[in-house]
This record gives sequence, structure tokens and C-alpha cells, in this order.
Amino acid sequence: MIDTGQQSTDIVRSARRWLRSIALAAVLTGGLTTSAIGQSMLIPMDNAQTDHLKAYGVAFHLLTRGVKVEWLLNYRGGSFLASYYQDIADSCDLRGVRYTSVGDAEVAAIRQTIENENMESVLLEKAPLIAIYAPPGNEPWDDAVTLALTYAQIAYATIWDQEVLDGALDRFDWLHLHHEDFTGQYGKFYGSYRNELWYRQQVQLNEETARLLGFRKVSDLKRTVALTIKDYVSRGGFLFAMCSAPETLDIILSAGDVDIVPEPFDGDPPDPNCQSKLEYERCMAFTDFTISLEPMEYSHSNIDTTPDRIASRFSQAGDYFQLFEFSAKLDPVPTMLVQCHVDAIPGFMGQTTAFRKSLVKKYAILLGENAGQNEVRYLHGNLDKGTFTFLGGHDPEDYQHLIYDPPTDLSLHRNSPGYRLILNNVLFPAARKKERKT
Repeated sequence: MIDTGQQSTDIVRSARRWLRSIALAAVLTGGLTTSAIGQSMLIPMDNAQTDHLKAYGVAFHLLTRGVKVEWLLNYRGGSFLASYYQDIADSCDLRGVRYTSVGDAEVAAIRQTIENENMESVLLEKAPLIAIYAPPGNEPWDDAVTLALTYAQIAYATIWDQEVLDGALDRFDWLHLHHEDFTGQYGKFYGSYRNELWYRQQVQLNEETARLLGFRKVSDLKRTVALTIKDYVSRGGFLFAMCSAPETLDIILSAGDVDIVPEPFDGDPPDPNCQSKLEYERCMAFTDFTISLEPMEYSHSNIDTTPDRIASRFSQAGDYFQLFEFSAKLDPVPTMLVQCHVDAIPGFMGQTTAFRKSLVKKYAILLGENAGQNEVRYLHGNLDKGTFTFLGGHDPEDYQHLIYDPPTDLSLHRNSPGYRLILNNVLFPAARKKERKT
């Protein structure tokens, strides 16, 4: 049974109220203990950190309680600096997060180092309200971002098509998309899984949702959702998308009202001239791509380089992508997004593993690539007042995530560099005001 619009919207509103109540409750109940005069808390993010992922949760927790946090870009792996509170220190101990107490003289020395080197201090001011786009009944382990947020103890709300069309995005600062297929082709799993129960249930849910919302076809619904998401970004929203979402989002945006969906998915054939009718200027990140019109083919377009990897027998042993280095003082945004304790990230596959470099728009900022494979793995761009960041692959700690695979246990990957990239994006909107002045 699909929730009514009112029920779904109430879920979104309750998440927002809950986030706000954290700071309010802290004030009403005495909140934070008095900060130690002349003492600050440094949370290192280099190899000394015992749990990088939960360290982001501590920084986020401070923001929800009204404590401003400095993100020290390029200083010891992108460390965090805040006023020292004993209960926050106790929380770090409980979560297994390493921190040190530093006095005014030590803070002054840190600031001098930042001034002299390719480093910068960015002030994080407010915890962003986070939404995950996912269908009802979606398991948490289906989405690496949901796993990361849950492990780091960062609150989020889940929304889907009805909430998006009802205007729920306006209540959130940050939106995540994962292995969604915005073309209405159900992930192109038709060839291998069309007789599986989970696949048939997915089709049924999407078709019922489309009818409920007044659309004749799933692809028509997804196109409208995609346009709404693009509008959300253009008006100032922060979008982070992984796996197949970046590729399929741009494909459906380029198609407009042209039918690009093969008959098995929507009951009628695609426009025979659909390829020539694609309008790439509507896309956010990609251009000049060729779409797949073969329903049995596990591919949406030539944006994804997975087929090339299979053909060349590319192995996990050599699969790494290199993060680019940016000027922290001149380019704080890309610098924030690549903060890590290593500069080479182990690769991981997905429905869309990586983006073909020749098809990435020239204005996109490349954050990480596998130069030997002509692949872009991580990119960022601006769209009017908002931004988008795309990361290829499904799960940074599950190289080839397959249907029916067990969920990833992040307690075994507390220092995952790939998951750090995800959490960089979660904190990025907290620096919004200062960033816009840069």
C-alpha cells in the first residue's frame, strides 16, 4: 500500500522538527557543559584518527547543538576544530573517535601553519537538513549513503516521487540519489532478473505510483521528478548522486518529451529518431552520449565505462582513482570535497561504475579520475544557485556489489577513504554562507 500524500509529507516534516529539537533540547536542558576556557578540541583526520566516519558524525552533532566547527582543509587530512566541551569529549570516547585538547598557543600555531601552506579554515555554521530519495521498503544496505549516515549517527529523512512532486524538496538543504533509474527502465535488469519476485514487485510499485500521481507511464513520472530535482538544484539545493542516478538523470533530462524507452518497459516502442532528438544542453554533467535502446542490454548509455572494463578484463587489484589537489584558499569547494587521509581511492563498481571522460561537460570540475582508463570517477558542478556532485560506483567497500549480497558492516571499515568522500558532501552545505562569499 502506498502512503497518502499527507502521511508522506508528515514524515518529512517530523524529520525536520526532530533535527531542530536537538538544538532546542540542548538549550532547555542545560545542553552542552560549559566550555573549558582557553581550550579547543582538535579532531584529527589523518592516519591518527581511529574512526574517520564517526568523526563526521561528531562534527555534525556539534552543529545541531549550535556549536560552530572549523573545517581545517588540508590540515592533517581535513581535521575539525571546535570549542572544548566535556560532554562532547565523552561522546568522542563513546564513539571511538580520537581527539586532542589544544590550548590557545597550539591553536595559534595551527593557524600559522594554515596561513603558510596550501590550507584553509572553513567555518561550518549549521547542520543541513538531509533527504534520501528512495522507494518505500528500500533496504538501508541498498544505498551507501544511508549506510554512512546511519553509522555516523547523522539524521536524515527518506522521500520518494510523491513527496518530491508535493514540494518536499524545499524543506531540505541536501538531497541524495543512488541507484535510481530515472529513464523508467528499472535499472535495465530486464535481461537477467525479469522473472524474479523483487523485480516484479519493483515494476508493480512504480506503475502503481505513476497511476496514483496521474501519469500514464513510469517514464513520464520519472521525467517530471527529474525536472523537479533539477529545479531544486538551480534554486540553491545541494545534490549528491551515485551509481546509476547521475547517468539516468542526465539521459532523461536530455530526452525531454521524446520517448527513449524500449517496448518491454512501457508498452510502446521508442521514437525511432530519439537519439538525434536528444538535447544535451539540458543535461547537468554529460554531453554527446549515445543511449542504449536494447532492452536486454545491461547498459543505459556509453557514459558508463563498465562495458570497457569487462572487455579489457580490468581487475580489482589495479583499480584506483586519484583525487586531484586544489588550492584550498582559492578553490575551497573542491578542496572540501576531496578531503581524505589518502590521495588514491580504491575503486568500486556499480550499475554505473565510472563516467567516460570525453562525455563530461567542459565546465564540470573533475575531482577524481582513473587516467589510465580515461574515466572520471568523481566530479562537481554548479547549476545556477545550487551545486551537484556525482560519484561513480555503488559501495566503496564492496567492490562488485551483486544482487543478494549481504550489507556492508561499516564498523569493519571505520577509516574507509571512499566513504569519507560521501561524508565530505554531507558537511559541505554547512559551509554554504562563507563559500558563497569566496
